[in-house]
Amino acid sequence: MLHQSLPEFYERDLLKLKEEIDLYKNETNLWLVKNEIINSAGNLCLHLIGNLNHFIGATLGNTGYVRTRELEFSSKNIPRRQLIAGIDKTIDMVKNTLGQLAEEDYEKDFPLLKHDKVVSTEHMLLHLLTHLGYHLGQINYHRRLIG
Repeated sequence: MLHQSLPEFYERDLLKLKEEIDLYKNETNLWLVKNEIINSAGNLCLHLIGNLNHFIGATLGNTGYVRTRELEFSSKNIPRRQLIAGIDKTIDMVKNTLGQLAEEDYEKDFPLLKHDKVVSTEHMLLHLLTHLGYHLGQINYHRRLIG
């Protein structure tokens, strides 16, 4: 059942991420931080794109993606259209990669350790989905606080 539902949930939340990024009235606000908000929406978007392309694309789909996590948080002022293009590519990658997994693949060990522990692919995909949802909520809040 999860192998049918998870691709839908990822697509739903990535489309919502795209919508949130597009809802910023002023594009420069994507990169603002103030008070105790230390990550901008732009950096959180880059982080989500990098995270999913690393753990789903490169690890499960053998896409060849090479992650540079530090740049996800240090890059600034990337145009909105580039962020949205990255989200679109990530949607395609997730759909293609998860579409190639059989139901029994979800029960197999995920190829990488998660915090020094072996977890199933199902466990890791659920973790990544909640991680996406967590940061999506932060971006929504950031947009409304900054805008």
